Amino acid sequence: MSLHWDVIVIGGGHAGCEAAHAAWRAGARTLLLTHKLETIGEMSCNPAMGGLGKGHLIREIDALDGLMGRITDQAAIQYRLLNRSKGPAVRGPRAQIDRGLYRAAMQAALAESEGLALEAAAVEDLIVENGRVVGVSDDRGRAWRAGAVILTTGTFLKGVIHRGNERIPAGRIGDQPSVGLSERLYSLDLRMGRLKTGTPARLEYDSIGWAQLEMQDADSSPSRFSFLADGATLPQIACGVTATNERTHRIIAENLDESAVYGGRLSGKGPRYCPSIEDKVVRFADKTSHQVFLEPEGLPGNPDGQTVYPNGVSTSVSEATQLAFLRTLPGLEAVRVRRYGYAIEYDYVDPTSLHPTLELRALPSLYLAGQINGTTGYEEAGAQGLIAGLNAARAVAGQDGIVLGRDQAYIGVMIDDLVTRGVTEPYRMFTSRAEFRLSLRADNADQRLTPLAMQVGLVGSARRQAFDVKAGILTRARRLMTETELTPNAANRLGLKVNQDGQRRSLSQLLTYPGASLEIFAATWPEIHTWSPEVAEQIEIDAAYAGYLGRQAADADALRRDEALVIPDDLDFSIVGGLSHEVREKLSSVRPRTLGQAGRIEGVTPGALTALLAHVRRGRSDAAA
Repeated sequence: MSLHWDVIVIGGGHAGCEAAHAAWRAGARTLLLTHKLETIGEMSCNPAMGGLGKGHLIREIDALDGLMGRITDQAAIQYRLLNRSKGPAVRGPRAQIDRGLYRAAMQAALAESEGLALEAAAVEDLIVENGRVVGVSDDRGRAWRAGAVILTTGTFLKGVIHRGNERIPAGRIGDQPSVGLSERLYSLDLRMGRLKTGTPARLEYDSIGWAQLEMQDADSSPSRFSFLADGATLPQIACGVTATNERTHRIIAENLDESAVYGGRLSGKGPRYCPSIEDKVVRFADKTSHQVFLEPEGLPGNPDGQTVYPNGVSTSVSEATQLAFLRTLPGLEAVRVRRYGYAIEYDYVDPTSLHPTLELRALPSLYLAGQINGTTGYEEAGAQGLIAGLNAARAVAGQDGIVLGRDQAYIGVMIDDLVTRGVTEPYRMFTSRAEFRLSLRADNADQRLTPLAMQVGLVGSARRQAFDVKAGILTRARRLMTETELTPNAANRLGLKVNQDGQRRSLSQLLTYPGASLEIFAATWPEIHTWSPEVAEQIEIDAAYAGYLGRQAADADALRRDEALVIPDDLDFSIVGGLSHEVREKLSSVRPRTLGQAGRIEGVTPGALTALLAHVRRGRSDAAA
């Protein structure tokens, strides 16, 4: 059997869902192939979305009319805004999720997308003709042809689960790994390697002594993820907080040989920022306690509501050792385990092998997104999937790819980091990775990205209408705040202490004065009362960040001037004078698109950039002559 599609997506995880939906929104006839239709949208690890940096990615996915933000709001059972006491740039929306509700809502969203096909198949090979990928085949000999293929294989490429002395070939618990596809990629002489991640045991809710635990409630005012969010939220739950102790650490230390890493049975490197409990005990030997959050995986009464995720004790030791150390934690003295934790090792492709569009340089028409590119996390995967889906659809339609800049989006920061610097451990997004984080805030993702999404045809009518209404209100609000100016006497009559210097100040400037608020201004300008909380928040942030944002905009303009110098695709770096052998090798390996990207490659010095700049400009001059 052979069928032809514009875009085929392999994998039904977070990257695959966003890739398929984005390609479909961009007008491509799209097929999503995955091992099991019933596991589409599965949250394989923790039951949470968002956080610091990650929450920004979800808001950006939503601003581009992706699914993750909307589905999160349909399944969120505990909203919390992290870093609430800090500046808006580093606040991170986070939510506990009902796993079953999330999975069902994602499957429904894809099923309702007329023209987007879903089919169960274990893809084992790529169909390559004339140096391009033109389709895929499965383990039953079925073939599907396409203009572009997107691989979002997660942890399935030769995945192996490690638990104590057990080694279980699996993509995740209960699912077979993808061996043939992994071998196919190795046969292409791609730069590949092994990474690992892990997950903790799952606990029975009724076996936990909740009464003796500190409880962490949801925020009273939820920070929703989608800019389209309206209506009531789900009932909100509390999470428990406990901690490891010296007894816990002693049990783990005495059984380190059972650990996949410390027992020498696993070579892949794990995520530094999400270490296993074994890593914590070894690397932080001076600490006698580590906090553990007990997170219900669903609402009471729902199928997942009786399962609890102990966030902070990912492990790969044996089942007996897991049960022993878990029962040393306060509240878990009589805990029962529903499923024991494990580590999983899997293949990935060095992301420096990719164009910034996420197309593989060595094999045109093949796009990669998610953990196959060395990242970790639902949010990072979903963001890559959206960009890969959009660009695959555009390529099939004969259009140029879309590349977001580091000054435009956290998505742009992440992809640039990946394709320029590569990874030595699973990549996780943090606000600290973004040079322009004052302007790349979670609250303004729609203003930054929805106009672009509308321009490239990614946005549906509901999103377009909602954005146009909000943009119109914001424009009028900003005009009122910047064009309305008061004398010092007029400001004093509002209760603001302003120097009697004769200088008129705008409402936006006055909003930064002690005691100033929109409520004070609303007594004179009542239209302020009509602003939504989101619009009011934007106006307050505009005022607080005005000076900083101006300087950051100038820095971004300077960056764009560097980025504007395109390096020819076929440039032979061996003939560029003034470059060391090491720099030539790195430039030839990464193949940067621009001078700015070249400058972010580790080891490329300012002197090397100057030499490269001169060579490219000289080449342009010679061509013009």
